Amino acid sequence: MKAKLLADRAFPVGQAAPELFGSFIEHLGRAVYGGIYEPGHPTADEQGFRQDVLDMVRELDVPIVRYPGGNFVSGYNWRDGIGPREQRPRRAELAWNSIETNQIGVGEFQEWAKKAGSAVMMAVNLGTGTVQEARDLVEYCNFPGGTALSEERRQHGYDKPFGIQTWCLGNEMDGPWQIGHRTAQEYGRIACEAAKAMKLVDPSIKLVACGSSSSSMATFGEWEETVLMNCYEQVDYLSLHSYYGNRSGNSAEFLACSRDMDRFITDVSAICDAVRARKHLDKTMYLSFDEWNVWFHSNEQDEKVEKWTVAPPLLEDVYTFEDALVAGCLLITLLRHCDRVKIGCLAQLVNVIAPIMTENGGRNWAQTIFWPFRDASALGRGTVLQVKLDCPTYDGGTYGETPCVEAVAVEKDGEITVFAVNRSLTDSVELELQLRGYKNLQLFEHRELYHEDLKAINTADRPDTVVPGTGDGKSLKPHSWNVLRYHAEVED
Repeated sequence: MKAKLLADRAFPVGQAAPELFGSFIEHLGRAVYGGIYEPGHPTADEQGFRQDVLDMVRELDVPIVRYPGGNFVSGYNWRDGIGPREQRPRRAELAWNSIETNQIGVGEFQEWAKKAGSAVMMAVNLGTGTVQEARDLVEYCNFPGGTALSEERRQHGYDKPFGIQTWCLGNEMDGPWQIGHRTAQEYGRIACEAAKAMKLVDPSIKLVACGSSSSSMATFGEWEETVLMNCYEQVDYLSLHSYYGNRSGNSAEFLACSRDMDRFITDVSAICDAVRARKHLDKTMYLSFDEWNVWFHSNEQDEKVEKWTVAPPLLEDVYTFEDALVAGCLLITLLRHCDRVKIGCLAQLVNVIAPIMTENGGRNWAQTIFWPFRDASALGRGTVLQVKLDCPTYDGGTYGETPCVEAVAVEKDGEITVFAVNRSLTDSVELELQLRGYKNLQLFEHRELYHEDLKAINTADRPDTVVPGTGDGKSLKPHSWNVLRYHAEVED
């Protein structure tokens, strides 16, 4: 099978923001307790943070981490997580039927994020929470001093403000499962008022309004329009969330699911532009795809987990090799829309539908999806070029006629990186590149992620079952993730 990729230096999509390779940690399952934080673990530092986990997070180079939720935030009082730990309340956490000890709060988490080299993307509670509570949290976190809340922060040991710049105005408020679920009009109004109050405290912050929880929501489209008609002027981003799973067992169809993400981004962008036109504004509404991943493996086992325990093993999907290929396709899709999608968060980071897994008191290892994310994060932060791909297609079932190859090209510092997934389950692909505007193109690396078994997994005992290898520079193996790196000179 042959495929031809054409890109031209004169026609870029735009710059891929570093924040496109963000992630997410929620107070859910073992993401926090037993994930990033485990006092007594052999690698724990003086603050109780696992250094083995931090090392892996640094390897992924995650520039921004959304926190503390997620569904969790819609019933969360941020004041429960501040002050002396021995005085913090244990709460019945209603979103995930667990006990929350509140041993980690915003102060501790921003300390962890600094160690990880990440910025915090803080979510406020607009489910059971109020405008006053949201503006109070901004003041506690970001105000230098001289007020009751900023002085309280200083008394808690944080003399300097946290300087959190990106804030989510609630989470999935379109979802009936959400504590404090609202109609689009109700949410649009409180998002507008919260945004105004929060920016009065700190005018430098950027705000993310809730879009639809998925493109399949009955209110999709109408939700975005109504919310933005209420708060377009006050916010900077609109969120999108999507999860995918091979529930039918049809691998060919599953590998085509990134086409849904592509349509979702295109449709939401169009709605944003329509509202901008109706309001006669110049401001572009950017997108924050702040929850995306494969999620379906753990659904059945989660029903058997004991309720009302501390840090139960929830949403611990064990990812297969084909899941890594889907993650690669989703990353390529985000890159192709980098002109509009400025923030992306792989949900989540540790233990909970995550690239990094741990044992309590024991080992840690990389899941299959770790590898394409690491590659894209390291090499995708450059100028994304528009790509014309000529290749065979196949029937993607629900997702329609689907190209056998998913690919994108990124230019950075005299190098061109092509990320490519061969979706074909049977055929290798000879990939021909035509890169206009460049000369003396020389391939110097071909990384590939490949395994004969689409269902292969990594475990604590066998962490190297699915790991990157070296390709031949000539072809893309069937069902493989590929990173092709070229030295290139710009034509005069």
